[in-house]
Amino acid sequence: MKVVAQIKEPVLQEMELFEQKFFVSMSSKVALLNRITYYIVNRKGKQMRPMFVFLCAKLLNEGEVNERTYRGASVIELIHTASLVHDDVVDDSNKRRGFFSINALWKNKIAVLVGDYLLSKGMLLSVESGDFDLLKIISIAIREISEGELLQLEKARRLDITEEVYYEIIRQKTATLIAACCALGATSVKPDSPDVDTFWKFGELCGMAFQIKDDLFDYGEERIGKPTGIDIKEQKMTLPLIYALNQCGKKERNWLINSVKNHNRDKKRVKEVIALVKEKGGLEYAESRMHEFKEQALEVLEPYPDSPYKDALHLMLNYVVERKK
Repeated sequence: MKVVAQIKEPVLQEMELFEQKFFVSMSSKVALLNRITYYIVNRKGKQMRPMFVFLCAKLLNEGEVNERTYRGASVIELIHTASLVHDDVVDDSNKRRGFFSINALWKNKIAVLVGDYLLSKGMLLSVESGDFDLLKIISIAIREISEGELLQLEKARRLDITEEVYYEIIRQKTATLIAACCALGATSVKPDSPDVDTFWKFGELCGMAFQIKDDLFDYGEERIGKPTGIDIKEQKMTLPLIYALNQCGKKERNWLINSVKNHNRDKKRVKEVIALVKEKGGLEYAESRMHEFKEQALEVLEPYPDSPYKDALHLMLNYVVERKK
């Protein structure tokens, strides 16, 4: 957590004020809803997404933010939280960040309605303030995330994901939300400037590296911990597996596909899949692609003047590819 504290340092004041504003933005006249949102706020994660918003805004605006920046950070956190609540229902997951999920405590129907409420709150926060540029960025992000999830589900049925399709899925599913954070920070202080597109690109590249790192956790390593094989159990075609499939002969390839499709609950078979992916160089290849995305993101930042905010974004990129969980 030491690195996260370093990243947060240049936006510490903004993050503290943001937490107050965010809590207010979730308020409702329904007591049950307030109880649930209070529970959500008190089990928050690292809050990387609002940090992206504030760091990008301060980098572009000589260290200054405005009310639109706070609204942008609140909107993205509302949307992100809504997506997590809905994800836990879809995945039938009882835990989130070590705490019970909303659906575990209050059942699916209430969890879905809470997710919908948070989504609408995020939209209204932009509409009521006339921040239609912020609303457009958020709406694009929601569309992309939904399409990415559906594309992954469609492809998972046939296990025919190419490397190009994989990148498209993770760009939509994961990278879009981080791209939206950076674009929101930029547009809050520099509306209609080329910087908005530039920072969207920066966030997208950072998000691509982030997701590949997540994929690597499934295979474990000394640096990462024990392999979990969760992605294999869920028939997710991640980059190490896609690369390994492309290095296999027909017999090995058929065995791999059959293992993921029909034997993904067999612990011994999953271990054998992990071993084959490692043997074929799947992890090294995924790591090299992850570092390429990180370097491309650094290149996007290069033309901007040095500042504590630029340094913090560099730290953020390093954290993305070096984190342990």
